[in-house]
Amino acid sequence: MTPFPAASAERVALYAGSFDPITHGHEDLIRRTLTFADRVIVAVANNVSKQPLFSVDDRVRLITDIMGHDSRIEVRAFSGLLVDFAREVGAQVNVRGLRAVSDFEYEFQMALMNRHLLPEMETVFMTPSLDTTYISSSMVREVARFGGDVSGLVHPLVGRALVTRFAELR
Repeated sequence: MTPFPAASAERVALYAGSFDPITHGHEDLIRRTLTFADRVIVAVANNVSKQPLFSVDDRVRLITDIMGHDSRIEVRAFSGLLVDFAREVGAQVNVRGLRAVSDFEYEFQMALMNRHLLPEMETVFMTPSLDTTYISSSMVREVARFGGDVSGLVHPLVGRALVTRFAELR
């Protein structure tokens, strides 16, 4: 049995994460992935060991609203092993963002495990643009939690969603 659908010239990249919330850094990597892939599937992880601020459905909706104008970008939720999802969608490339050297060890271990489980899928490490290197979803949540300005860090839709969500939690 072949691990991927019938051979195709289409290059499909997978960019997986929790995206809680999606930041300008994530958007940057998604757009830049389209320079070497024909299609990007943004895979929103349903990680049961984390307590996300936004539901999986909310995260999928936000990313779709922000990135959905480009037909080459598909946003889907997934749970379980990334390699199983990659097989399902026919992805040949797994894109991972590295903001700092401290990210590398974990990401390298994951890339090796994914290679063990699915040798046909390559992992590509990408660094964010210089102006988004310092942005992380956890920092965005923290700034927003205390009413700080996140307008330079996230799309306006995400900024409004953060304000609404934290108002609901008060």
